[in-house]
Amino acid sequence: MTARADVPSSRWRWPRPRTRPALKLLAFGLVLGVWQGSAVRLMQLMRPEPGHWAPAFIWEMTSALAVTLLLPVLMTAVLNAPSPRVGWARFLGIHAAAFTVFTSLHIALMAGLRHGVYALMELGDYDLGPPVYALPMEAQKDLITYGLGCAVIALLYEWRERQARALRSAELEGELRAAQLQSLTGQLHPHFLFNALHTIGSVMYEDLPRTDRLLSDLGQLLRASLERTEPTWTLAEERGHTERFVALLAARFGDRLEVRWDVAPGLESQRVPCFALQTLVENAVKHNQDLRGALEVRIRARAEADRWALEVEDTGRGFGAASPASGPGVGLTQLERVLTLLHGDRARLERGAGPEGGARVTVWLPREAARVEAS
Repeated sequence: MTARADVPSSRWRWPRPRTRPALKLLAFGLVLGVWQGSAVRLMQLMRPEPGHWAPAFIWEMTSALAVTLLLPVLMTAVLNAPSPRVGWARFLGIHAAAFTVFTSLHIALMAGLRHGVYALMELGDYDLGPPVYALPMEAQKDLITYGLGCAVIALLYEWRERQARALRSAELEGELRAAQLQSLTGQLHPHFLFNALHTIGSVMYEDLPRTDRLLSDLGQLLRASLERTEPTWTLAEERGHTERFVALLAARFGDRLEVRWDVAPGLESQRVPCFALQTLVENAVKHNQDLRGALEVRIRARAEADRWALEVEDTGRGFGAASPASGPGVGLTQLERVLTLLHGDRARLERGAGPEGGARVTVWLPREAARVEAS
Protein backbone atom coordinates (compact mmCIF):
# COMPACT_ATOMS: atom_id res chain seq x y z
CA MET A 1 0.00 0.00 0.00
CA THR A 2 1.14 3.53 -0.71
CA ALA A 3 1.89 5.68 2.32
CA ARG A 4 -0.52 8.49 3.05
CA ALA A 5 0.71 12.08 2.87
CA ASP A 6 -0.58 14.97 4.99
CA VAL A 7 -0.13 17.57 2.30
CA PRO A 8 -2.25 18.08 -0.82
CA SER A 9 -0.77 16.72 -4.02
CA SER A 10 -1.76 17.45 -7.60
CA ARG A 11 -1.10 13.83 -8.49
CA TRP A 12 -4.06 11.59 -7.72
CA ARG A 13 -2.94 8.46 -5.95
CA TRP A 14 -4.48 5.01 -6.14
CA PRO A 15 -4.28 2.03 -3.83
CA ARG A 16 -2.25 -0.94 -4.92
CA PRO A 17 -3.97 -3.97 -3.42
CA ARG A 18 -2.10 -7.26 -3.47
CA THR A 19 -3.62 -10.66 -4.03
CA ARG A 20 -2.91 -12.31 -0.69
CA PRO A 21 -4.07 -9.41 1.54
CA ALA A 22 -7.15 -8.99 -0.70
CA LEU A 23 -8.08 -12.66 -0.27
CA LYS A 24 -7.60 -12.37 3.49
CA LEU A 25 -9.90 -9.36 3.61
CA LEU A 26 -12.49 -11.21 1.53
CA ALA A 27 -12.37 -14.17 3.90
CA PHE A 28 -12.66 -11.82 6.88
CA GLY A 29 -15.72 -10.19 5.30
CA LEU A 30 -17.41 -13.55 4.82
CA VAL A 31 -16.66 -14.62 8.38
CA LEU A 32 -18.00 -11.29 9.66
CA GLY A 33 -21.14 -11.80 7.59
CA VAL A 34 -21.71 -15.26 9.06
CA TRP A 35 -21.18 -13.89 12.56
CA GLN A 36 -23.60 -11.01 12.06
CA GLY A 37 -26.08 -13.33 10.35
CA SER A 38 -26.05 -15.67 13.34
CA ALA A 39 -26.80 -12.71 15.63
CA VAL A 40 -29.74 -11.68 13.46
CA ARG A 41 -30.99 -15.27 13.33
CA LEU A 42 -30.88 -15.59 17.11
CA MET A 43 -32.94 -12.43 17.36
CA GLN A 44 -35.47 -13.95 14.92
CA LEU A 45 -35.65 -17.14 16.94
CA MET A 46 -36.93 -15.15 19.90
CA ARG A 47 -40.06 -14.32 17.91
CA PRO A 48 -43.13 -16.64 17.79
CA GLU A 49 -42.65 -17.09 14.02
CA PRO A 50 -38.93 -16.84 13.25
CA GLY A 51 -39.33 -17.69 9.57
CA HIS A 52 -36.74 -19.23 7.24
CA TRP A 53 -33.16 -19.33 8.48
CA ALA A 54 -31.45 -18.32 5.24
CA PRO A 55 -32.43 -14.64 4.77
CA ALA A 56 -30.60 -13.48 7.91
CA PHE A 57 -27.33 -14.93 6.68
CA ILE A 58 -27.90 -13.76 3.10
CA TRP A 59 -28.51 -10.17 4.24
CA GLU A 60 -25.44 -9.91 6.41
CA MET A 61 -23.06 -11.88 4.20
CA THR A 62 -23.95 -9.94 1.05
CA SER A 63 -23.60 -6.65 2.93
CA ALA A 64 -20.19 -7.59 4.34
CA LEU A 65 -19.04 -8.95 0.98
CA ALA A 66 -20.09 -5.77 -0.82
CA VAL A 67 -18.25 -3.61 1.73
CA THR A 68 -15.12 -5.71 1.29
CA LEU A 69 -15.23 -5.39 -2.50
CA LEU A 70 -15.62 -1.61 -2.20
CA LEU A 71 -12.72 -1.07 0.19
CA PRO A 72 -10.57 0.40 -2.67
CA VAL A 73 -12.99 3.35 -2.72
CA LEU A 74 -12.26 4.05 0.95
CA MET A 75 -8.54 3.53 0.43
CA THR A 76 -8.50 6.00 -2.47
CA ALA A 77 -10.28 8.61 -0.36
CA VAL A 78 -7.86 8.21 2.54
CA LEU A 79 -4.83 8.38 0.25
CA ASN A 80 -5.93 11.61 -1.41
CA ALA A 81 -7.74 13.48 1.37
CA PRO A 82 -5.31 15.61 3.37
CA SER A 83 -5.46 15.98 7.10
CA PRO A 84 -8.26 18.35 8.16
CA ARG A 85 -5.72 20.73 9.67
CA VAL A 86 -4.11 21.03 6.23
CA GLY A 87 -7.24 21.55 4.16
CA TRP A 88 -10.83 21.12 5.35
CA ALA A 89 -12.39 21.86 1.97
CA ARG A 90 -10.44 19.15 0.14
CA PHE A 91 -10.86 16.73 3.06
CA LEU A 92 -14.66 17.10 3.17
CA GLY A 93 -15.03 17.24 -0.60
CA ILE A 94 -13.12 14.04 -1.25
CA HIS A 95 -14.85 12.11 1.51
CA ALA A 96 -18.31 13.38 0.52
CA ALA A 97 -17.74 12.25 -3.06
CA ALA A 98 -16.23 8.95 -1.97
CA PHE A 99 -19.10 8.24 0.43
CA THR A 100 -21.68 8.95 -2.29
CA VAL A 101 -19.91 6.49 -4.61
CA PHE A 102 -19.50 3.95 -1.81
CA THR A 103 -23.09 3.93 -0.57
CA SER A 104 -24.53 3.92 -4.10
CA LEU A 105 -22.42 0.99 -5.20
CA HIS A 106 -22.90 -0.80 -1.88
CA ILE A 107 -26.68 -0.67 -2.05
CA ALA A 108 -26.72 -1.66 -5.73
CA LEU A 109 -24.22 -4.50 -5.29
CA MET A 110 -25.85 -5.75 -2.10
CA ALA A 111 -29.35 -5.75 -3.66
CA GLY A 112 -28.08 -7.47 -6.80
CA LEU A 113 -26.36 -10.23 -4.83
CA ARG A 114 -29.46 -10.78 -2.73
CA HIS A 115 -31.69 -11.04 -5.76
CA GLY A 116 -29.37 -13.65 -7.24
CA VAL A 117 -29.03 -15.72 -4.08
CA TYR A 118 -32.80 -15.58 -3.43
CA ALA A 119 -33.40 -16.92 -6.92
CA LEU A 120 -30.82 -19.71 -6.53
CA MET A 121 -32.32 -20.82 -3.21
CA GLU A 122 -35.89 -20.43 -4.49
CA LEU A 123 -36.81 -18.01 -1.73
CA GLY A 124 -38.88 -15.81 -4.00
CA ASP A 125 -38.16 -12.22 -4.96
CA TYR A 126 -36.00 -10.09 -2.71
CA ASP A 127 -37.63 -6.83 -1.66
CA LEU A 128 -35.36 -4.07 -0.38
CA GLY A 129 -38.40 -2.06 0.66
CA PRO A 130 -39.79 1.33 -0.38
CA PRO A 131 -36.84 3.31 -1.75
CA VAL A 132 -37.92 6.47 0.06
CA TYR A 133 -37.23 4.69 3.36
CA ALA A 134 -34.83 1.90 2.41
CA LEU A 135 -32.20 4.11 0.72
CA PRO A 136 -31.82 6.62 3.61
CA MET A 137 -31.72 3.73 6.10
CA GLU A 138 -28.95 1.97 4.17
CA ALA A 139 -27.10 5.28 3.68
CA GLN A 140 -27.15 5.92 7.42
CA LYS A 141 -25.70 2.49 8.12
CA ASP A 142 -23.16 2.99 5.34
CA LEU A 143 -22.07 6.30 6.88
CA ILE A 144 -21.06 4.48 10.06
CA THR A 145 -19.35 1.74 8.04
CA TYR A 146 -17.57 4.32 5.87
CA GLY A 147 -16.34 6.34 8.85
CA LEU A 148 -15.05 3.31 10.75
CA GLY A 149 -13.47 1.85 7.62
CA CYS A 150 -11.64 5.09 6.75
CA ALA A 151 -10.43 5.45 10.34
CA VAL A 152 -8.99 1.93 10.34
CA ILE A 153 -7.40 2.40 6.92
CA ALA A 154 -5.90 5.75 7.94
CA LEU A 155 -4.43 4.21 11.09
CA LEU A 156 -3.04 1.33 9.03
CA TYR A 157 -1.43 3.71 6.54
CA GLU A 158 0.03 5.76 9.38
CA TRP A 159 1.47 2.64 11.01
CA ARG A 160 2.97 1.47 7.72
CA GLU A 161 4.44 4.93 7.12
CA ARG A 162 6.02 4.96 10.55
CA GLN A 163 7.42 1.49 9.95
CA ALA A 164 8.84 2.63 6.61
CA ARG A 165 10.36 5.75 8.23
CA ALA A 166 11.88 3.63 10.98
CA LEU A 167 13.30 1.25 8.38
CA ARG A 168 14.73 4.11 6.34
CA SER A 169 16.17 5.64 9.48
CA ALA A 170 17.80 2.33 10.42
CA GLU A 171 19.18 1.93 6.90
CA LEU A 172 20.56 5.48 6.92
CA GLU A 173 22.04 4.92 10.37
CA GLY A 174 23.69 1.72 9.15
CA GLU A 175 25.05 3.48 6.07
CA LEU A 176 26.33 6.35 8.21
CA ARG A 177 27.90 3.90 10.63
CA ALA A 178 29.61 2.06 7.77
CA ALA A 179 30.81 5.35 6.30
CA GLN A 180 32.17 6.44 9.67
CA LEU A 181 34.00 3.15 10.10
CA GLN A 182 35.35 3.39 6.57
CA SER A 183 36.57 6.92 7.24
CA LEU A 184 38.09 6.11 10.60
CA THR A 185 39.91 2.92 9.59
CA GLY A 186 40.29 3.32 5.87
CA GLN A 187 43.61 4.83 5.00
CA LEU A 188 47.27 4.90 5.93
CA HIS A 189 48.46 8.26 7.22
CA PRO A 190 50.19 10.35 4.51
CA HIS A 191 53.22 11.07 6.70
CA PHE A 192 53.81 7.32 7.11
CA LEU A 193 53.66 6.82 3.33
CA PHE A 194 56.14 9.65 2.83
CA ASN A 195 58.53 8.21 5.41
CA ALA A 196 58.17 4.69 4.00
CA LEU A 197 58.94 5.81 0.45
CA HIS A 198 61.88 7.88 1.70
CA THR A 199 63.24 4.85 3.59
CA ILE A 200 62.85 2.56 0.57
CA GLY A 201 64.57 5.15 -1.60
CA SER A 202 67.51 5.32 0.80
CA VAL A 203 68.22 1.56 0.66
CA MET A 204 67.29 0.67 -2.92
CA TYR A 205 70.86 1.16 -4.22
CA GLU A 206 72.43 -0.76 -1.35
CA ASP A 207 70.21 -3.81 -0.83
CA LEU A 208 67.90 -4.77 -3.69
CA PRO A 209 66.40 -7.89 -2.01
CA ARG A 210 65.53 -5.81 1.05
CA THR A 211 64.09 -3.10 -1.18
CA ASP A 212 61.94 -5.69 -2.89
CA ARG A 213 60.62 -6.95 0.47
CA LEU A 214 59.88 -3.43 1.64
CA LEU A 215 58.04 -2.58 -1.58
CA SER A 216 56.06 -5.80 -1.19
CA ASP A 217 55.17 -4.90 2.40
CA LEU A 218 54.11 -1.39 1.41
CA GLY A 219 52.04 -2.74 -1.49
CA GLN A 220 50.20 -5.18 0.76
CA LEU A 221 49.56 -2.42 3.31
CA LEU A 222 48.05 -0.23 0.62
CA ARG A 223 46.01 -3.13 -0.78
CA ALA A 224 44.58 -3.91 2.65
CA SER A 225 43.72 -0.25 3.12
CA LEU A 226 41.98 0.11 -0.25
CA GLU A 227 40.32 -3.30 -0.69
CA ARG A 228 39.00 -3.86 2.83
CA THR A 229 35.21 -4.45 2.78
CA GLU A 230 34.51 -5.06 6.48
CA PRO A 231 35.38 -3.00 9.55
CA THR A 232 36.87 -6.00 11.36
CA TRP A 233 39.05 -8.98 10.61
CA THR A 234 40.76 -11.70 12.62
CA LEU A 235 43.63 -11.10 15.00
CA ALA A 236 45.78 -13.29 12.75
CA GLU A 237 45.09 -10.98 9.80
CA GLU A 238 45.69 -7.91 11.96
CA ARG A 239 49.00 -9.36 13.14
CA GLY A 240 50.14 -10.06 9.58
CA HIS A 241 49.25 -6.53 8.55
CA THR A 242 50.99 -5.02 11.58
CA GLU A 243 54.14 -7.09 11.02
CA ARG A 244 54.43 -5.60 7.52
CA PHE A 245 53.89 -2.16 9.02
CA VAL A 246 56.60 -2.84 11.64
CA ALA A 247 59.00 -4.03 8.93
CA LEU A 248 58.79 -0.61 7.28
CA LEU A 249 59.28 1.11 10.64
CA ALA A 250 62.26 -1.10 11.42
CA ALA A 251 63.84 -0.19 8.08
CA ARG A 252 63.61 3.45 9.09
CA PHE A 253 64.64 3.26 12.74
CA GLY A 254 66.95 0.23 12.61
CA ASP A 255 68.14 -1.07 16.00
CA ARG A 256 66.38 1.76 17.78
CA LEU A 257 63.06 -0.12 17.48
CA GLU A 258 62.27 -3.59 18.79
CA VAL A 259 58.80 -5.18 18.73
CA ARG A 260 57.87 -8.20 20.85
CA TRP A 261 54.73 -10.32 20.46
CA ASP A 262 52.94 -12.32 23.14
CA VAL A 263 49.62 -13.71 21.86
CA ALA A 264 47.77 -16.25 23.98
CA PRO A 265 46.79 -19.44 22.11
CA GLY A 266 43.25 -19.56 20.70
CA LEU A 267 42.85 -15.85 20.12
CA GLU A 268 43.97 -15.74 16.49
CA SER A 269 40.40 -16.11 15.22
CA GLN A 270 38.96 -13.33 17.39
CA ARG A 271 37.73 -10.27 15.48
CA VAL A 272 39.44 -6.91 15.92
CA PRO A 273 38.88 -3.52 14.27
CA CYS A 274 40.96 -3.26 11.13
CA PHE A 275 44.30 -1.50 11.70
CA ALA A 276 43.81 -1.30 15.47
CA LEU A 277 47.29 -2.64 16.22
CA GLN A 278 48.79 -0.51 13.47
CA THR A 279 47.25 2.56 15.14
CA LEU A 280 48.60 1.62 18.57
CA VAL A 281 52.09 0.78 17.33
CA GLU A 282 52.27 3.91 15.20
CA ASN A 283 51.14 5.97 18.19
CA ALA A 284 53.90 4.47 20.37
CA VAL A 285 56.61 5.09 17.76
CA LYS A 286 55.43 8.57 16.78
CA HIS A 287 55.50 9.91 20.35
CA ASN A 288 58.97 8.52 21.00
CA GLN A 289 60.70 8.98 17.64
CA ASP A 290 63.10 11.61 18.98
CA LEU A 291 64.50 9.40 21.77
CA ARG A 292 68.18 8.56 21.43
CA GLY A 293 67.93 5.18 23.08
CA ALA A 294 66.17 2.04 21.88
CA LEU A 295 62.39 1.81 22.03
CA GLU A 296 60.76 -1.51 22.82
CA VAL A 297 57.13 -2.06 21.88
CA ARG A 298 55.36 -5.05 23.42
CA ILE A 299 52.18 -6.38 21.86
CA ARG A 300 50.05 -8.75 23.95
CA ALA A 301 46.73 -10.51 23.53
CA ARG A 302 45.14 -12.26 26.49
CA ALA A 303 41.75 -13.68 27.39
CA GLU A 304 39.77 -12.95 30.52
CA ALA A 305 36.35 -14.56 31.14
CA ASP A 306 33.89 -13.26 28.53
CA ARG A 307 36.26 -10.63 27.16
CA TRP A 308 39.79 -10.37 25.87
CA ALA A 309 42.43 -7.67 25.76
CA LEU A 310 44.72 -6.38 23.05
CA GLU A 311 47.54 -4.44 24.67
CA VAL A 312 50.42 -2.35 23.34
CA GLU A 313 53.06 -1.13 25.78
CA ASP A 314 56.24 0.82 25.09
CA THR A 315 59.33 1.83 27.04
CA GLY A 316 59.15 5.45 25.97
CA ARG A 317 58.27 8.66 27.79
CA GLY A 318 54.62 7.77 28.56
CA PHE A 319 51.48 9.84 28.29
CA GLY A 320 52.43 12.47 30.82
CA ALA A 321 55.55 13.76 29.07
CA ALA A 322 55.58 16.06 26.07
CA SER A 323 57.03 14.92 22.76
CA PRO A 324 57.53 16.52 19.34
CA ALA A 325 54.38 14.68 18.22
CA SER A 326 52.26 15.80 21.17
CA GLY A 327 48.70 16.60 20.18
CA PRO A 328 45.09 15.63 20.79
CA GLY A 329 45.76 11.92 20.28
CA VAL A 330 43.74 11.63 17.09
CA GLY A 331 44.65 8.00 16.44
CA LEU A 332 43.49 6.76 19.85
CA THR A 333 40.39 8.96 19.71
CA GLN A 334 39.43 7.51 16.35
CA LEU A 335 40.00 3.98 17.62
CA GLU A 336 37.70 4.71 20.57
CA ARG A 337 34.99 5.86 18.15
CA VAL A 338 35.43 2.69 16.11
CA LEU A 339 35.02 0.56 19.24
CA THR A 340 31.86 2.45 20.17
CA LEU A 341 30.39 2.03 16.70
CA LEU A 342 31.15 -1.69 16.67
CA HIS A 343 30.36 -2.76 20.23
CA GLY A 344 28.85 0.13 22.18
CA ASP A 345 29.71 -0.07 25.87
CA ARG A 346 30.91 -3.67 25.57
CA ALA A 347 34.33 -2.50 24.39
CA ARG A 348 36.62 0.21 25.69
CA LEU A 349 40.11 1.64 25.39
CA GLU A 350 42.21 2.23 28.50
CA ARG A 351 45.30 4.42 28.74
CA GLY A 352 47.87 3.79 31.42
CA ALA A 353 51.54 3.47 32.27
CA GLY A 354 53.80 0.47 31.88
CA PRO A 355 56.15 -0.81 34.61
CA GLU A 356 59.04 1.17 33.11
CA GLY A 357 57.11 4.43 32.83
CA GLY A 358 56.17 4.12 29.17
CA ALA A 359 52.67 4.28 27.72
CA ARG A 360 50.30 1.33 27.85
CA VAL A 361 47.09 1.15 25.82
CA THR A 362 44.66 -1.71 26.39
CA VAL A 363 41.71 -2.44 24.12
CA TRP A 364 39.01 -4.61 25.72
CA LEU A 365 36.79 -6.53 23.33
CA PRO A 366 33.82 -8.87 23.96
CA ARG A 367 34.59 -12.49 23.22
CA GLU A 368 31.03 -13.28 22.22
CA ALA A 369 31.37 -10.93 19.28
CA ALA A 370 34.20 -13.02 17.86
CA ARG A 371 33.66 -15.37 14.95
CA VAL A 372 35.31 -18.60 16.00
CA GLU A 373 36.40 -20.65 13.02
CA ALA A 374 35.61 -24.34 12.93
CA SER A 375 38.58 -26.54 13.53
